[in-house]
Amino acid sequence: MDASPGAMLRMLVPKVPLILKTTVAHSVGLSETASKWDLKTELTIKVIRSFLNTKHPTPISKAQKGSLRDPGVKGRMWVSRVELPAPAEDDIREVLFKAIDDLNVGGEAYYQRPDARSVTAEWTGYRANVGKEEPEPEISEPEKYANLMKENGSTPTILYFHGGAYYLMDPATHRPSTSQLAHLSGGRVLSVRYRLAPKHPFPAALLDALLAYLSLLYPPPDALHAPVPASSIIFAGDSAGGNLSFALLGLLLHLNRSGAATLNFHGQQVSLPLPAGVATNSPWLDVTRSMPSIATNLKYDYLPPRVPVANMAPIPPCDLWPATPPRADLFCHAAMLSHPLVSPLAAPSEFWTGAPPLFFTLGEEMLEDEGRVVARRAAKAGVTVVWVEFEAMPHCFGMLFAGTPGSRRCFEEWGRFCKAVGNGEAVVTKGTFLRAKTLAAEEVEVATMRAVEDAEVARLMEEVRQEQVRHEATQMKEVAKL
Repeated sequence: MDASPGAMLRMLVPKVPLILKTTVAHSVGLSETASKWDLKTELTIKVIRSFLNTKHPTPISKAQKGSLRDPGVKGRMWVSRVELPAPAEDDIREVLFKAIDDLNVGGEAYYQRPDARSVTAEWTGYRANVGKEEPEPEISEPEKYANLMKENGSTPTILYFHGGAYYLMDPATHRPSTSQLAHLSGGRVLSVRYRLAPKHPFPAALLDALLAYLSLLYPPPDALHAPVPASSIIFAGDSAGGNLSFALLGLLLHLNRSGAATLNFHGQQVSLPLPAGVATNSPWLDVTRSMPSIATNLKYDYLPPRVPVANMAPIPPCDLWPATPPRADLFCHAAMLSHPLVSPLAAPSEFWTGAPPLFFTLGEEMLEDEGRVVARRAAKAGVTVVWVEFEAMPHCFGMLFAGTPGSRRCFEEWGRFCKAVGNGEAVVTKGTFLRAKTLAAEEVEVATMRAVEDAEVARLMEEVRQEQVRHEATQMKEVAKL
């Protein structure tokens, strides 16, 4: 997407009637969200919503390419680009695929088995005593890393997975967030450039995430970093990155329970310990998008509503989509939609037993229900859970409305959790609901908070999964006729 002033103006001109209508309605109190939002918030959300809720979808390849533009590095951040090589051994693939098969309880489990590939990533840290427009110094990547380490501690080390529905965005788009998280936690961030769907569907991203985690624990030859103990590593991410954080945790929990938590990696036999914690922002935990809040919280969000397959506007074909063989979903085959490593919402309460502390921060958004269910299940399983919800706020609002009081509070809570668990400090289960505008805090009992009941969760997820399975089967029949 062209972010030049001229391009932005051309995009906004057709939205002038919407902007005027929204401004008037908000000013006279006729908007249903006027009591919760200021005018800037309402305009921002409604304009974004108008772009995303379109009857004329953008080709996937065009949307993906536009989301991958590198804005460059400037201001108060150190960024050191690195490559994490794939091991010669095939163990990481074997343990992943076996875990996927072990955890599949829905019968059919069809997925492509990706190769292990080198993963690129960005070490990110806070850069002090420079202006907001200070350019990135023209020095080598190892020198940038050395400077980063002079200004930032190695504890905690945050393994970060960016959001973008598994097919959009990049570590480059998330540098403002990862540098802020590094600063607030007092540590550093390794932001992973995992493979994107639809070209690389499930479980390619999870394989890349596992390789990145192992590379932190057991650095390959010539790595810039020293070995990082699991006790100081936090998995973190927003939206789809939150999904990937929970999927990686779920994989490790299963491997440890099943006695398969050792493998060969770059010539040595290594273990697969659990991290110090998992810290997520608006995590996307249900790829079926089947929970009630997808509809009931629509007024507070900008994400597109879930539309039945029969009513969906067709996505224009491109070199990335439709896939071969056909898939109903960009991220995975339809039969896998309710697999716990695809949709962590599908995992029962006992699945999370033994997990490290978990952190959720989110708005009263369309993904609220899935977050509530997973948090409540984990708390019931004896896991320490910190829950911070903001009334009437949309998906990833802390990133969208940077600099606002709500955004600052969101990042402060996120960074505080990472700092605490990464340094081995005690964390207790706590739930907080913050009121709109005032940020007045109300206590929430996490283990008993309002959430969709388990039987209804299973029914709704299966209903959508079956709908997608039928759609995928129809696509395959049509291809077979060609």
